[in-house]
Amino acid sequence: MTNSGEYLQQQQSSAPVHHGGTQGAYPPPPAFAPEAQAPEEPPRHRRRAKGPMALLAAVAIAAAAVGGGTAYAFQELTGKDGSSSSATNTNVVPTSQKGTVSGVAEAVSPSIVEISAQSGSGEATGSGVIISEDGEIITNNHVISGASSVKVTTNDGKTYDAEVVGTDSKKDLALIKLKGASGLKPASLGNSDNVKIGDDVVAIGSPEGLTGTVTSGIISALDRDVTVSADQDQGQGQGQQQQQGGGGNWPFEYGGEQFNGDTGSSKTTYKALQTDASLNPGNSGGALIDMNGNIIGINSAMYSPSSAQAGAQSGSGSVGLGFAIPINTVKADLDTLRSGSTD
Repeated sequence: MTNSGEYLQQQQSSAPVHHGGTQGAYPPPPAFAPEAQAPEEPPRHRRRAKGPMALLAAVAIAAAAVGGGTAYAFQELTGKDGSSSSATNTNVVPTSQKGTVSGVAEAVSPSIVEISAQSGSGEATGSGVIISEDGEIITNNHVISGASSVKVTTNDGKTYDAEVVGTDSKKDLALIKLKGASGLKPASLGNSDNVKIGDDVVAIGSPEGLTGTVTSGIISALDRDVTVSADQDQGQGQGQQQQQGGGGNWPFEYGGEQFNGDTGSSKTTYKALQTDASLNPGNSGGALIDMNGNIIGINSAMYSPSSAQAGAQSGSGSVGLGFAIPINTVKADLDTLRSGSTD
C-alpha cells in the first residue's frame, strides 16, 4: 500500500503543468510552490506602470523644448533678451546697434517732437514725447503754461495743432493731444527705479529750435530735489524771454539757490535725475533715454550761469548740469492728466 507521502509525490509528478493557469485538482504543497515565479509578476506590473509615467515625462520634455523655443522666438521678435539694463529689458534699439548713441537716436527720434506754444507774452519753444499712436504727448507744464495755441512738429516735418488735455504744475508735467493724428510711433517708457549713477544716457529735444538735436552723457546723480515755479503767470513771463532767445530757459532752484531766473512765490519740488548730457533752452519736455532706447526721464531744467557769473563771453549754454523728471513719476501721473486735471 502506498503511503500518503508517496501518493502525493506521484500525483505531483504526474500532474500536468499549465503555465499561467491552474495546475490541477491538487494544488502543490508550499514546499514545491514555484518560488521563482513569485517575483516575476511585480516587475511586469511595474513595467506596465512605468508606461504612462514615461509618456508624461516625454511630453514634459517636449513641452519644455517647445516652451524654450517659443521664448527664444518671442525674444527675437520683440527684441527682448536675457541681459539686464538700467531701466528695462525692452530693446528698442536693433541688436546690431545696441549700446550706441546712433542706434538710440535712430530708434527714438521719431517719437520726439518740437512744441511751439503761443501766448500773449510770446512764443515758448520746447519738446515732447509721443506716448500713443493717435498723438498723446508728454511735456513739461512750463512749456505750454498760459498758451493760447499749441503747435507740434513731428520728426518727419509734419505740423499739427494740439490741445492741452491735462496739467500738473506740482510735478511740472502736461499732456497734450494732436488733432487728426494717427500712426505715430509711441516711445517705450522704461523703469527709472532701476537707473544707476554712471549709466549711459542720450537726450533728444529741440534746443533753441534746433529740432531733433541729440546729446549724450551719463546719470550723474539720483533723487535731486529740484524746485520749479508752479505759477502760470511765471510761465507767461518766460514766454517773452523765449521770444527773445531764451527759449525754454525755465527758472528753478537747487541747493537753496535760484537758476535761470526767479522762480516766483509759487513753487513745487520734485525728485529729479541729474545728467551731464548737454541740455539747453528748448530741451524742456524732451526725452532722457537709456541705451536700450527706453525713456527714463523727461528733461525739465538746466543750470546755466549768467554772463555776469561766468564772464562776458559766456552764453546760456549747458555746463553739464541737467535735470529730468523720472519716467515712473510720469507714468504714475498719466491717469490724472488724461482725466483733464489742471492742478
